Amino acid sequence: MADAREFGDFLIALGGNMPSDDVSGARSPADTLRAALAALEAEERVSLTAVSHFYATPCFPAGAGPDYVNAAARLASRVAPAGMLDLLHRIEAEFGRMRTQRWGQRVLDLDLIACGDTVLPDPATYRQWRDLPRDAQMNCAPETLILPHPRLEDRAFVLVPLADVAPDWCHPVTGRSTAQMLSDLPPESRAEVVRLP
Repeated sequence: MADAREFGDFLIALGGNMPSDDVSGARSPADTLRAALAALEAEERVSLTAVSHFYATPCFPAGAGPDYVNAAARLASRVAPAGMLDLLHRIEAEFGRMRTQRWGQRVLDLDLIACGDTVLPDPATYRQWRDLPRDAQMNCAPETLILPHPRLEDRAFVLVPLADVAPDWCHPVTGRSTAQMLSDLPPESRAEVVRLP
């Protein structure tokens, strides 16, 4: 197992399309994302180094619920990737996230997209999950952490905000930068991700 000191640069995708509960009432998805970022910033082991603009994006998959608010963040931490994933899941739970349906509506989604040039658990397993047929993607979840996120290069709602905070980050398997992966997407996919004021 790698020494935690080797880790440092994490890329996180944030999203939500349902209100969350607050002591003063319901919190909008954008306010939930802001509160989740504040919770991350309050963590002793985490330094929030960059946050993207917020974007309105169509619900994925289409018809699964209200549109989303999405963003991305760059974090510095010496926590190992599995520990970072645990932290993200804990914060999701604090905001009322329940993992009952894959790709369903959610109060808060904090996805660990990448950790520098780390590939987990290994390149072969990464490729297996990357090449999983779409039907299987909806019904199968890996039992181990897969990094980078196997489908990040397909998703404008991830790449548009990610380009705000890490345009030069290079995918350790494909060698493509965030900016290059974004430019590879169809213009209509990029146009669906609309920056919020």
